Amino acid sequence: MTEFWTEIYNFAQTTTTRIGIKLLTDYGQLEPDFKADGSLVTQADKWADREIQNAIYDHFPSHDVLTEEGSHVFSGAEWCWVIDPIDGTTNFTRGIPIWGISLGLVYQGMPIFGYVHFPNINQSFHGYWYGNSQSDRANGAFLNNIPIHTSKDNPSNNHFFNICARSTAILQSPIPCKIRMLGVTTYDFLSVANGAALGGVESTPKVWDLAAVWSIVQAAGGVFVNLGEEVPFPLQAGEDYGDRSYPTLVVSRPELISTFKPLVEFLGKR
Repeated sequence: MTEFWTEIYNFAQTTTTRIGIKLLTDYGQLEPDFKADGSLVTQADKWADREIQNAIYDHFPSHDVLTEEGSHVFSGAEWCWVIDPIDGTTNFTRGIPIWGISLGLVYQGMPIFGYVHFPNINQSFHGYWYGNSQSDRANGAFLNNIPIHTSKDNPSNNHFFNICARSTAILQSPIPCKIRMLGVTTYDFLSVANGAALGGVESTPKVWDLAAVWSIVQAAGGVFVNLGEEVPFPLQAGEDYGDRSYPTLVVSRPELISTFKPLVEFLGKR
């Protein structure tokens, strides 16, 4: 690992650990407010957002930030962090332990590094993704610094497929796995990366839900399938991503696209 990537990793680890320790004191204790889109936000979300932004600007003054609770406009900066200070705010407010802090690093509009820390369950995922090119930089995905890979299994009633609350209509489809609803976009997709699930679908994820896991899932062997007309990446300079959703399917390997996509692709047409 080069000195630059060591610095990136250490920053992400240190920052999310520090933020997570404070958030654990607020976990299950705060009353949320409603945002314009109906999602929840707490003072903890806003505090964590400010803390992460300030840390980024202090350590990487040439980098920009795009965040759920702050600026939604991509400036076109060569390096940009896309952050979700608490992914799974509903779980966080209701005392359900799966929620995380998500940091994605974007280079020229494309995610190439992701770090997601889940304080309550003591799991930290990170990964590097340089695409399928013959790069001298190695792709890699890790859980608590141990390499992870997607499952090579075939679907069965003993395997999992994750859905979100807005995609329950697919329960009428013959999904060839057990269904799970975890309530956290990043964890839905990361459970595919570490082999716990064979696939997952989210009907309304935003770029800050996808930026970190984009690198980790693909480095682990997983595949993103865009179900809508627009693709989330590369980010486009001057675009406001605040109200844009990207219906997304993730599967553990390319061969499963034909199994799951026909059952969920209607979510991209609603």
